[in-house]
Amino acid sequence: MRIENNILIAECTAYDFKGELEKKKIRDWLKSISAFANSYGGSLFYGVDKKGHIVGIEDPQAVGEFISEKIKAHLDPVPRFRLIPYELEDGKHIMEVSVEAGNLTPYYVFLDGSRMAYVRMGDESVPADAHALTELVLRGTNKSWDALVSDVKRTDKTFVQLAETYLKQTEQPFEEKLLASFGLVSPDGFLTNAGLLFADECPIYQSRVVCTRWSGLHKDDAINDAEFQGNIIRLLKNSQDFIKANTAKRWYKLPTYRLNFPEYSERAITEVLINHLIHRQYTVVGGELHIDIYDDRIEFTTPGGMVDGTLIQDLDIDSVSSLRRNPVIADVLTQMDYMEKRGSGLRKILTLTSKLHTYTADKKPSFRSNQSTFHTVIPNVNYGITDQQFAQLVEQRRLADEGKYPVTAEFSPVTGEKSPVKARSLGKTAQRIIDALVDDPTLTRKALADKLDIKFETVKKQIANLRSRQVLDREGSDKNGYWVVLIRK
Repeated sequence: MRIENNILIAECTAYDFKGELEKKKIRDWLKSISAFANSYGGSLFYGVDKKGHIVGIEDPQAVGEFISEKIKAHLDPVPRFRLIPYELEDGKHIMEVSVEAGNLTPYYVFLDGSRMAYVRMGDESVPADAHALTELVLRGTNKSWDALVSDVKRTDKTFVQLAETYLKQTEQPFEEKLLASFGLVSPDGFLTNAGLLFADECPIYQSRVVCTRWSGLHKDDAINDAEFQGNIIRLLKNSQDFIKANTAKRWYKLPTYRLNFPEYSERAITEVLINHLIHRQYTVVGGELHIDIYDDRIEFTTPGGMVDGTLIQDLDIDSVSSLRRNPVIADVLTQMDYMEKRGSGLRKILTLTSKLHTYTADKKPSFRSNQSTFHTVIPNVNYGITDQQFAQLVEQRRLADEGKYPVTAEFSPVTGEKSPVKARSLGKTAQRIIDALVDDPTLTRKALADKLDIKFETVKKQIANLRSRQVLDREGSDKNGYWVVLIRK
């Protein structure tokens, strides 16, 4: 809480303001108490109008007693709350009702013969829909949907694709005991919902992904479409393949190598897919991940907003909490190096896209959520660029690269002298490394070797050669930096 010029800063997910205590309309403020308890806590301030101006209340003790009485009479279970009175310098009084996030969710408001649970959505308290209510019930039992045990026995399902992918991603064999340690199998041998989602034959119908390539900028005519069903690993791979087949790359031929200009960062797209597959609300029967590809963008939409009820469009991406709707699924993908635990996926999507050669500030990825859906838009960074503009852009980038990374003479290990860099082809392996680093400049040498399926020593040698040829440079540290593929003529 902060007071500036007699204004309380500010109304958001964690705050609600009431100019006065409405004794005849108690539902108007009891729903905020319910929503705070069902979400992640917050405070209701009396004596503060909707714009945050402090108007004060009369007899704060009586106000506090009335509030306490109504909360205890009309909320079940009764959440933990504190009444905190404040007397300001001008003699005005305000009352804060501080509500803790509850662990006995859902917290219902009982009034006029009805029972309703509320949740926070942005700066509002709204009725919990059926799916939000399901999540509240699970939270009240200290469980998530993906951790619930199904009636399917471990012996009824196979995990060949999971085992093969785990070996490829980690270079470690997949052992049977990992199914239990990952939370995919219960101690008595039944699969959890997460286990079903990773089984070779996934029976969960609502895990589907629906992909469409539209002609133009709107949902008019479909050029291509596909619907995928199966386990999470298959859904990820099928979605990646569909997007790759329905997007393009421009390229520019330089004297010693070819420089690709992809419409999208392939790695950024993978991050988006993983984010939607992990955080989607699988309790929505008939709710799929929709991927819509237009000429100028790709849109991803899944059931389920932010877990804590905030609106992603109102938040600073760098401060978004890493609350997970499906922690078991997230942990499995983390163990397979598909994602990082620290919740940096959204920032990585922005960073990877910004490193593309044709990126401009107006083509920044965007994220939007409401109570029922999460929406991601990745713009096509090549859209609207004519051939002439493209040639001009390449030349501008080349000049910029030469200004920041000047071309110098190359040292010859044979003659011991320096001479101008020779225009000789870089070779196929070097070209593959360049292509990979254009898409994801954060790749380490080890990750490059894994991605391209070549020896680590070969990658080290090729990168050293690219740097000596002044086609590749490094910004930042080995741990937190990134590669820069330069345009050289």
